[in-house]
Amino acid sequence: MNAAAPISPARIDLLPDGTPCAPDYGDVYHATAGAFAQARHVFLGGNGLPGRWQGRERFVVLETGFGLGNNFLATWAAWRADPQRCERLVFISLEKHPLTPADLARVHRSSEAPALAAELLAQWPPLTPDLHALDFEGGRVQLLLVFGDALQTLPGLQAEADALYLDGFAPARNAELWSAELFRRLARLVAPGATAATWSAARAVRDGLASIGFAVERAPGFGGKRDITVARHAPRFVPPRPAAWRPPHAGPRQALVIGAGLAGAAAAHGLLRQGWQVEVIDRQATPAAETSGNPGGLMHGIFNAPDSLHARWFRTAALRTARLAAPALAQGRVAGRLDGFLRLEPRLDDARARAQLATVGLPADWIDWQDAAAAAAFSGLPIGIDGGDGCGGWQFGQGGWLSPADWSRHLLHGATFRGGLAVQQLRRENGLWQALDAHGRVLAAAPVLVVAAALGSPALLQDRARLSLAPVRGQTTVLPAGWPGLRVDPSRLRPLSGQGYALALPDGRVLTGATTQHDDPDPQVRATDHRHNLQRAQRLGLVEANAALERLEDLAGRVGWRAVTPDRLPLAGPPVDEAALAAAAATGRQRLDALRLRPRRHDEEGGLYLLAGLGSRGLASAALAGEVLASWITGAPCPVSADLRDAIDPARQSSARSPGRSSVSPSTERS
Repeated sequence: MNAAAPISPARIDLLPDGTPCAPDYGDVYHATAGAFAQARHVFLGGNGLPGRWQGRERFVVLETGFGLGNNFLATWAAWRADPQRCERLVFISLEKHPLTPADLARVHRSSEAPALAAELLAQWPPLTPDLHALDFEGGRVQLLLVFGDALQTLPGLQAEADALYLDGFAPARNAELWSAELFRRLARLVAPGATAATWSAARAVRDGLASIGFAVERAPGFGGKRDITVARHAPRFVPPRPAAWRPPHAGPRQALVIGAGLAGAAAAHGLLRQGWQVEVIDRQATPAAETSGNPGGLMHGIFNAPDSLHARWFRTAALRTARLAAPALAQGRVAGRLDGFLRLEPRLDDARARAQLATVGLPADWIDWQDAAAAAAFSGLPIGIDGGDGCGGWQFGQGGWLSPADWSRHLLHGATFRGGLAVQQLRRENGLWQALDAHGRVLAAAPVLVVAAALGSPALLQDRARLSLAPVRGQTTVLPAGWPGLRVDPSRLRPLSGQGYALALPDGRVLTGATTQHDDPDPQVRATDHRHNLQRAQRLGLVEANAALERLEDLAGRVGWRAVTPDRLPLAGPPVDEAALAAAAATGRQRLDALRLRPRRHDEEGGLYLLAGLGSRGLASAALAGEVLASWITGAPCPVSADLRDAIDPARQSSARSPGRSSVSPSTERS
């Protein structure tokens, strides 16, 4: 799933009898006998459901055309009604032309499952060319919606499907969705013993299934059709697993996470969602007590034209964070607001900005350009950068700010936390990873270990991983409520950045900053850094140009260290076995160009993983990175495409030529 074409929404018409149809394809979305009846007969019945999911830990459905969403809703309703249902249902669906929210609401006004349809509508994502994870039933039902062309998006999926729902407009009207190439791309995603079903009995469909190892049969049809097609995967030859395939953890679902900042909390969150028991330990007495303890931090995506891998990661991650955080914000369990964020761009004029938007084609509810007047009105600031006539900026509709400490504690909900435990060494013994203190005493143990100790991670992993993490010092400044130099009422201030950033805290204080200082281990809050932050706040228009900057030492502030990777993307996954990598490179007999082919410590010792390097965008990245990590560990479908998982894979920092230790020295480590 490299940068994709902009999403073109579906056009929907209604026939006289109320059946939805697509004028662009000249076909209907479902039989006139009813969408749910068709879903139950063709897709559920044709795949032996609900019986086949009963007693399973997880069951995965892959659908080739989401359409109006009725197959998903009918499957979810059947799962709900089944007392023997699987623990978790994952429904992956591809859609080239998704509906707008208005059309989705229109076609479900008379839904057979109105409550479920309302939940789907409430979570309907912006129409961006990404993989969108939507949670229902407390996360026990997950819909992974992939917006884009099926032939382009299928290679990026990482999942094993237990049931295929082959749906789409008739082969004569949408041949690409039933092509031999599509079936070849589906073959990689089929789990042992998988089934498939479709309403079509066309010869090309039956041949396509047979070509990838399915035993194909006809079954009684529905809605005036004589036959439907059902199939079971029964290949004559099962090829060996690719060299890059690594089986998920097969032992007890128990994990130990070292570190209770954003990274550790996110790792715990990802595993808890998969039904695991998670213990989190930290050297501090409480979670999020170090850099993650700042009173607030920005949460937003980024925009590039053309759409870059970097932008796609942070867009997908920010969308996921906004969706996960919404209930906690509404209930007051996490401080913050995600109803809009402004990134001021003084070097970009309106014409160039709008040309960039047109090139990428992202929807306005995700990102839009605001000219100087609109930017000032949105932000609540009287003028823009540098005290001139203002400037425009990018408005991110689902961006804003969160309390990192609140968010970390929220992600940790359900885990066992133990504080005041300083881990000095790791040991693998009798199938368990043990965390040891300075005296060699075992503090905690589990079959799976996630090291999430920020800049302390390299010292814990020692020669088990090669990491490049830089400590970047940052100091924030907090202006008290009523501070005389402010040019705006904090209640009107919206989160923004440009030269520095600013956000209003719930108690009327304003947080601004932050400095960026490399190779600076000083833990003291410094008046010089307050001055730097306030000078940038002046350029934002937040602070009066002639505001008194004396007695800066009386201002509140906080110092922390970001763990930053060279490419500013996080590290999530199993570390590379550098010795095995060097040996393989020396022989030249093993392909090592693809990250997935590189040997891991996981292969040798089992159960060792890493989540670190969140840098300055941890609030956007953390939750999704933790879920990607959990998919590595548990074998659950990955919530991002393969190229995005590669983008955060620790293997990208490995070298087949010069294995060695991390570039972070113990003297500069801070978590």
